[in-house]
Parts: sequence; structure tokens; C-alpha cells
Amino acid sequence: MRITLGVTGGVAAYKAAELVRRLQQEGFSVEVVMTRAACEFIKPLTFAALTGKKVITGLFAESGGEANLESAIEHIAVAQRTDLLLVAPATADILAKFSRGISDDFLSTLYLATTAPVVVAPAMNVNMWNHPATQENLERLRSRGVHVVNPDEGYLACGMTGAGRLAGQDAIISAVREVLQLRHDLEGQTILLTAGPTQEDLDPVRFLTNRSSGRMGYAVAEAAAQRGAKVILISGPTALDTPAGVTRVNVRTAVEMLHAVEEHFVQATTAVFAAAVADYRPADLSSQKIKKAGAEITLRLEQNPDILATAARKKGNRLVVGFAAETDKVAENARKKLREKDADLIVANDVTAEGAGFDLDTNVVTLFARDGRDLALPKLTKREVAHRILDEVVRLAASLKHQSAG
Repeated sequence: MRITLGVTGGVAAYKAAELVRRLQQEGFSVEVVMTRAACEFIKPLTFAALTGKKVITGLFAESGGEANLESAIEHIAVAQRTDLLLVAPATADILAKFSRGISDDFLSTLYLATTAPVVVAPAMNVNMWNHPATQENLERLRSRGVHVVNPDEGYLACGMTGAGRLAGQDAIISAVREVLQLRHDLEGQTILLTAGPTQEDLDPVRFLTNRSSGRMGYAVAEAAAQRGAKVILISGPTALDTPAGVTRVNVRTAVEMLHAVEEHFVQATTAVFAAAVADYRPADLSSQKIKKAGAEITLRLEQNPDILATAARKKGNRLVVGFAAETDKVAENARKKLREKDADLIVANDVTAEGAGFDLDTNVVTLFARDGRDLALPKLTKREVAHRILDEVVRLAASLKHQSAG
């Protein structure tokens, strides 16, 4: 999950470096935007070293640099890719700009351009904090849905005592989690996940595969890690980066994936099988490239192992979640799979529906639970779908625990 951290010009700007580290430890990817005044208190190089990313300090290319369209509209790109805008410390000046819609630098322009949630952590002199203009700006921002982390009271850099000191890291992190609706309700749990396609070799240069990008499975892995779980991700070939805090095991074929699942299944409290595993593989693997030798070729296929069913037979007290990508009779096929595979939850979708399917950032799914609950979700981002799936896992786990106690 991506957080854009805005750093403004106050003495507390140095604390933003510590905040970057804390956010990274929490599993967030952090991109930093600095105002010109912030650069007087702490250098951009510090944040570049901490994040490994470019630090944005202005709307246009720096003096002497080559101006281009990319630099001129960069605020739009940042606005679209961020999941949350956090400004810490937030000066009275930036609060006033946000409140009044003034966009004369990158950060204030970004605020107007993003639809992501916004959290501000003010830090300033106590009299500035208490001034009616500042309080009016804060009330206007709150009315627009901006989450304000009130400053702490204490001795301030100006020598005065009172409210105005930047809130502690725990309070800021708590606000971020609250706004993003992140919980640590999976602490102590181990989630085993499969994701991505498999590749079934035909000869040294060809293989059979499918259109899965792995995005849905990776979104569940990322969400589970953010909610406190230990996550083991068994992944077929994808171009995706491993989510923070996730242990990744790379495989290619269905048989390799099954072996990896069997190796790690014993550690799991919940197993989520999101991979698009090939149902069939070539029965005969050619040691040499198959040459074109006529108008037609007959390819004999044999069934791959059913990883979901194999794991479910050994699940014990574990929860098992399967996925069903369908093109017709979605509910009927999903309920049949739930029953025949002995799963606890099936996540089903019609891959032909608008906004659903492979290689998209959104999905439209229905959750079919073992206890008879069917939950149809609207079109959501795959990150949002991932959290809804985990919400259902938490609910089913609580129900299972209650049944065992009874």
C-alpha cells in the first residue's frame, strides 16, 4: 500500500525521517513530497536514502533542469497512485492552503488532485494553533473528511509550553490505520497463499499457461500482512513485486505448486488458493523443440493435481479458501465447488463482466461461505476485495472457534 508523505517547513520536519522508517516497518511503501520551506530544515537526500525513491520538491523541473510534460503533470500521477496522503508535520500555512483550495506548490496541488484519504498532523507554535483562523481551517478540513491528528502538549521549540508539538508516531500510525480501515485482527495467524498462473512445459521453448496476472492473490497477501499475519506466498510466474512482510516461494508448474503447498501447509492456520492453476499439462514433454511438420498437430493432455481439494482433505481445523473464475452459471458452479472441494469459502467471479477478470485493478466477486452466507460485492479495487475476503475469514474463524468451544 502506497503512502505519500508530505513534509512542510517546521522544526518538527526532522521527525518525518523517523516516521518514514516506522511506516516502512508497518508494511507501507512511502513516497515523500517536500515544500520549499521544509528543505530548509532537512535535506531531500535524507528521504531519498530512506525510501529509495525520488523526493519531489516542486511543481516543475529544478532550476537548470529540462522542463517537460512529465514534470508539469507529475502531481496527477502521484495523486492517482497513492492510497493515502499524510502530511506530517503540517504547518498552519499548508492547512490554510488546503482549506482555501490554494494550489501554488506541489503538495497543495496534490491535495486538490487526489481522491485518496488525507491525514494531517499539525505542528506549530501554541498561539498559531489556537488562533481562530487556524481552528476555522481545521474545522473546514474535518468537514471535508480530512482526518486531523491533534498535536501533543508540552515544551515547544519556540520556548513556549502548550499544544502544538507534533503528535507521537503511535498516534499518527493509528490514524493511518483507522482511515485505511486496517486492523491487526490476524496477529498470530499464518496465511498460506497461492497466486498467479502456472506454466506447463510442452518443449524447451513452449508452455501452456493462462491470463492470470496474480494481482488478486498478491492483494490478499499484502492485506493479510498489513493485518498482522505471517504470510507465505507460493507464486507462479508474475511481474509483481513481493508485498512487504511476505515470504515468497516461486514455482512454475502445478506439480511444483502442489509440492510447495504440501511443504508449508502444516504451518498455516488459513490457506487461500487464489492461483489460476492449469487444469491440464502436456502428457509428453519433448526434449527438443517441436518442429512444424504438417498442417495439424495433436497434443495429448493429462490432468494436473487438484491442489485445493488435496489441501482441503488434510485441513483439520484450518480454514480453506478457494477461487472460482467462471464465464457462466457463476453461483451454481461456485456452490458446487464449495461442496465438492470441501472448502470453507469460495470467491467467485464472472471473468467476462465489466471491471472483473484478469490483469485489472478492479474485481467483482461474490463470496460463498460454508455456513450458507452469500455476499455479493460491487465493483471494488482488488485491495478492497482482499480486505473483504479477510473480513470473511475472520468471521468464519470466530464461528469455528465458537463451535469448538461449544
